[in-house]
Amino acid sequence: MTTRSVSGPRSRPRARWTLRAVGGFALAAVALTACSSGDSDGADDSSTKSSSGSSSKKLSGTVTVFAAASLKESFTSLGKSFEKEHPGTKVSFNFGGSDALAASITSGAPADVFAAASPKTMKTVTDAKDAKGAPATFVRNQLEIATLPGNPKKIATLKDLTRSGLKVALCAKEVPCGAAAQKALDGAGLKLTPVSYEQDVKGALTKVQLKEVDASVVYKTDVKAAGGKVTGVEFPESKKAINDYPIALLKNAPNAEAASAFIDLVKSAQGQKVLGQAGFLKP
Repeated sequence: MTTRSVSGPRSRPRARWTLRAVGGFALAAVALTACSSGDSDGADDSSTKSSSGSSSKKLSGTVTVFAAASLKESFTSLGKSFEKEHPGTKVSFNFGGSDALAASITSGAPADVFAAASPKTMKTVTDAKDAKGAPATFVRNQLEIATLPGNPKKIATLKDLTRSGLKVALCAKEVPCGAAAQKALDGAGLKLTPVSYEQDVKGALTKVQLKEVDASVVYKTDVKAAGGKVTGVEFPESKKAINDYPIALLKNAPNAEAASAFIDLVKSAQGQKVLGQAGFLKP
């Protein structure tokens, strides 16, 4: 009966309206489906772009860094930051006298990065064509006299180191800190015969800490790193013997990509802050 009523003469206008409504709803549904499909495609595109835009090859493996002994504290800190920022990486350090490190590199020792305490020692590596690209100076360092805590010998000047009976340790002359110390002594017209020549700056500092000598000429950064174990004495001649520190990616670096990222960290604002807090001067 309902069918009949709908198909009867009086129900035809209502039927036409119902068909138009149903048709309208169908078109709307199609339109909504199309819009939904378009939005979905757009979201996919956006997601793909975001993923591809931020994608970069994940760093992994070990970065081997040969670095001057005076960089030990600051580079160790930066190494930990690098490993945290790049999970799956490890930074391995070989700290020592720059001249010895340069000799090892030119003899074929596997390493990714070389950070030297002087341009002269870096030149050993670049002359052998073992560096990739030009080295960059990333910090500078200045000498200071390290004495026993409290400075019991009352050392106030570079000349005081030449006093009779005073035991002094210096870095070997071929080592950057030793070459800088000799330059300062020559500039002041002083002659000093130490009781020992050490192969790196940490060795010279240790002599004081162990009370084997009364003083040694080291870097300000080393005096600062030692804390209360030594007392630092500044001297004006040191201003004419400041060392530039260059860093370079090595030609046959086993992990060149990660090594380049570590060098970027050293030269970044973050790296410069850590080095500055250690007492290094800006390049």
